[in-house]
Amino acid sequence: MDLVIRPLTPDLWPDFEDLFDTEGAVGRCWCMYWRIGAEYRKRPSVANRDDFHAIVDQGPPPGLLAFDGDTAVGWCQLTPRGALSRLERSKTLRTVDETPVWAISCFYIRKGYRRQGVATALIEGALDAAREAGVVAVEAYPLDTDFTPSSSHTGYATTFARLGFETVARHTPPRPIMRYVF
Repeated sequence: MDLVIRPLTPDLWPDFEDLFDTEGAVGRCWCMYWRIGAEYRKRPSVANRDDFHAIVDQGPPPGLLAFDGDTAVGWCQLTPRGALSRLERSKTLRTVDETPVWAISCFYIRKGYRRQGVATALIEGALDAAREAGVVAVEAYPLDTDFTPSSSHTGYATTFARLGFETVARHTPPRPIMRYVF
């Protein structure tokens, strides 16, 4: 598979909408959880979709899409940590220090494309985008499968470690805070 990673800009909204237009959790969230917390569950999914669409329209791009040909097959939210108010309020993922980081906070991979390197390509694309933007460091909040067998929309610690991220804090065993410093 020859993936192309592109920032989510307004012209790519139809591709993002196609990827997220599902009855599952991602179709309810529309990548709003880290922005508004569990409140996203109490709102109609269309409200979450419309609010995230406004974020995309306002810019800068809040993340990256992975394309296989013309089909969006994966998503990775990448944004300054401060833009994610739920993350800022989290006790288990509280800020480690004053380093101004960007956060890779969630992924969604289309069914049929999982376990084929899409998340890895998105992380590599996120590092490239952050480096080009002059970011000091990128953080991620994956699950550590040594402590939990759960599936994850935040990725897995082993994937991030393989790509050069290091654990900088672990306020709860299954959820390390991992960082890539440029």
